[in-house]
Amino acid sequence: MNGVLARILADKRAEVARKRARIGLADLEARIAGGAPPRGFAASLARAVERGRPAVIAEMKRASPSRGMLRSDLDPAAVARAYERAGAAALSVLTDAGYFGAHADDLAHARAACALPVLRKDFMVDGYQIAESRAMGADCVLLIVAALSPEGLEELYAASQAYGLDALIEVHDANELERALALPGGLLGINNRDLRTFVTTIDRTLELVECVPPGRFVITESGILGRDEVRRLKAAGLRGFLVGEAFMVAADPGARLAELFEERVDESSG
Repeated sequence: MNGVLARILADKRAEVARKRARIGLADLEARIAGGAPPRGFAASLARAVERGRPAVIAEMKRASPSRGMLRSDLDPAAVARAYERAGAAALSVLTDAGYFGAHADDLAHARAACALPVLRKDFMVDGYQIAESRAMGADCVLLIVAALSPEGLEELYAASQAYGLDALIEVHDANELERALALPGGLLGINNRDLRTFVTTIDRTLELVECVPPGRFVITESGILGRDEVRRLKAAGLRGFLVGEAFMVAADPGARLAELFEERVDESSG
């Protein structure tokens, strides 16, 4: 584990401890009981593919540890509507404040503005966060294999199932892929970013996808900046794409999504 990730995870554990002291698990579960059911994240991706369209998970974030500030004036509701009009199958919303500049209500504002299901993008280290994700309205959680012990990964995956959430299980290399495939299900994310150098290359997905057995839905993440990369990934059989930075630095994130994936913008929506 590199120093940046180790520091993030240490900070996240301390953050979870503070949150747990303020709001107990019973309070979160009461919120869940009174809330709306999940929208079906994996099902939305599958529907896009069935219709012959790319299953794009369109991400929103203000900043990142590797690039610094990306979009200080992010309006989650407006961007969510733009993504929906441009054909996104789902949203991804960063909820980490310390390293990604998230605001507390970003996910809630994005989800309320559209009909798309939402991935809570954060560093999950404790089962408390899975309940918290469900309580805040998330439909899917991110589980980063590099951030969890084998037992921790199994525990958080089981918790996501118990709370009715889909799970995106993220890997960066062959060893992590083996651990992810040992789980009975879940969406499989291949992150093209090297956690040690922060260099991104889609070759990582193109290499690892060859080791994935049929039946697992694969999502390629990070470093997807142009049409040529999208075409190469599609040619290799990829149908799931998580893209954030390319949209966040564009003047019109929705228009950039439509351009990158050659989708038609639905002007009548929203």
